[in-house]
Amino acid sequence: MSERRVIVIRLNRFKLTAGYGLIWLLLWLDSLLFFRIPGWLSLIGYLLALPLIQLWLQHTRHSPMKRRAIMSIAVFPVWMLLTQAALLFSAYGLLGPIHSLGKATAFFVGLAWATWAVELQTRRMGPAPAHRTWNPFHLAAWYFGKHSRKLRQSLLTLATYALLFFMVSLMITRMTGCSIYESPAGGGEEARLKQVVKIQKVLQKNYVINPFSSILFNPPPIDQVKLQLLEVTQHLYEIGQGKGEGAGFSAGSKRGKVRFIRLKYEGGDWQQDMERGSDLNLLTEYGVRTGHIVSDRPEPMEIKRLKSFPARKNPPMVYITGQRQIRISDTEIKILREYLTDKHGMIFADNGGSSGWEREFVSVMQRVLPTVEPISVYLDHPIHRTPYLLPKLPYVVKHGRSDALGWVVDGRLVAYYHPGDIGDAWADGHSGVPREVWESCYQLGTNVIFYAHAQYNKWLENTK
Repeated sequence: MSERRVIVIRLNRFKLTAGYGLIWLLLWLDSLLFFRIPGWLSLIGYLLALPLIQLWLQHTRHSPMKRRAIMSIAVFPVWMLLTQAALLFSAYGLLGPIHSLGKATAFFVGLAWATWAVELQTRRMGPAPAHRTWNPFHLAAWYFGKHSRKLRQSLLTLATYALLFFMVSLMITRMTGCSIYESPAGGGEEARLKQVVKIQKVLQKNYVINPFSSILFNPPPIDQVKLQLLEVTQHLYEIGQGKGEGAGFSAGSKRGKVRFIRLKYEGGDWQQDMERGSDLNLLTEYGVRTGHIVSDRPEPMEIKRLKSFPARKNPPMVYITGQRQIRISDTEIKILREYLTDKHGMIFADNGGSSGWEREFVSVMQRVLPTVEPISVYLDHPIHRTPYLLPKLPYVVKHGRSDALGWVVDGRLVAYYHPGDIGDAWADGHSGVPREVWESCYQLGTNVIFYAHAQYNKWLENTK
């Protein structure tokens, strides 16, 4: 092969790598900041890394050091590929292990390269200098002492690398300054969805009986009437809030959509029922029932992430559930307080399966809003009447109380606690509960999402 052809092949390989690097960076930033790229498209983008990795491994097969470098770099696209696959296929229980495994792998791979680099540089150092040196690559550095110099150099390398890794991880975690949330544009009235029952009259065929016929049969009664009940849902109005074309919100945008954000926290099972599609099922049902544009995926999110949303561009509602302990830091408590009061947000809490979780959530709210006492949210509250008029509070299993709790600030519900595990009813298969139960649970979920977005839209309109 001519030298010119080799140069062209290398140049094309680098162009291909640089092009994919830009694509990967865009996908990664979207997963952190924007949430605009569909999940299936992101998965395809991450899958493209595999043939590129294979191409470079084939090219470096005669250079062990270069192959190690390629495999080390491959940790990051493979990590993101596994994360995106878990999100796309609703394997939310795997997100935590994948994240921990990916972070640990990246840490030890980086530590190995840092140790190798320090060792290589140390070997290149000449004899000990006559004056005192600060160079950490030189074993004669004065702070290493006279004994166990190599051990102390290794410990310094580990401590320095761990500190840098922690700082970079923290910076990436806080890289969320561009996050925005926009509701779908439109308008409408805060009206009820009317349940209409139609009675359809179906006449069976009339039979004329020949009394002299030799055929014996049992004919149906003459003029038999069969009544068939057909239950349908009609939109009396376009469901929304404010003036605008189509169902939606007057302060929304054409690119906006209703999203379902679930809060992640330490100490419990925040991801309960996600693997069974509860969040996405409710989101889909909400879109069908209201006509609003909705996202095609749920969004698990750290509490600290709420700080990244600017004023007037933050989620109107976030969801939290579980059945064990809730551990939230003081910093996260402050972020939640700002989200509820200054950013006009709302928390939708659902007890996932224990009488103790109510105590956990109430304790959190006492820290978030120490001067606000919870009240019972009765059936005459707007959250239980629009768009669906609920005759009773639906639940799958009642954990403790039978009524909902609410925290009110300036006449607005900023937190709504449900005691009956309605997330099970939203999940695939509805956990075996009867149709009337899971239908009522979908209706309540629709009401809560709509209430939060309508209240948020009013605030946006009143504070232009």
